[in-house]
This record gives sequence, structure tokens and C-alpha cells, in this order.
Amino acid sequence: MAMVVLRSGEGQDSLLKRFRKKIVKSGILSTVRRKRWFVSKSEQRRMEKKKAIRRIKRRSFTKETE
Repeated sequence: MAMVVLRSGEGQDSLLKRFRKKIVKSGILSTVRRKRWFVSKSEQRRMEKKKAIRRIKRRSFTKETE
């Protein structure tokens, strides 16, 4: 659980900014977005396979341009 303590003389804007940054770093937001809908195991495998293919293509593309 992400927790942020108010520092002396700190405004609400900077407190909120620190909180958001902590949430993003901890990965809570991405987990919530990912678990918003149920995804079956086969669909997860399919998505991971697509991601891997994109990653490989991106790597080969950057190596060719160098």
C-alpha cells in the first residue's frame, strides 16, 4: 500500500504529485488497469506472444539502422 506523509510546509499539490509518482513507481496503477476485465489464460498467452513479436521486431529494426 502506497503511503505519503505530509511534510511541514508542504502544499496539497506537491503532496498529490508525490503520491501519484509513488503509485506509478510501485506499479499499482498498471495492475489495476490490467485487472479491470477478466482475461482468460489463452488470451493472456496470445497477448504475451504478440508483445514478444513486437519487441523482437523493434530490436531488429534498431540494429539495422545503426
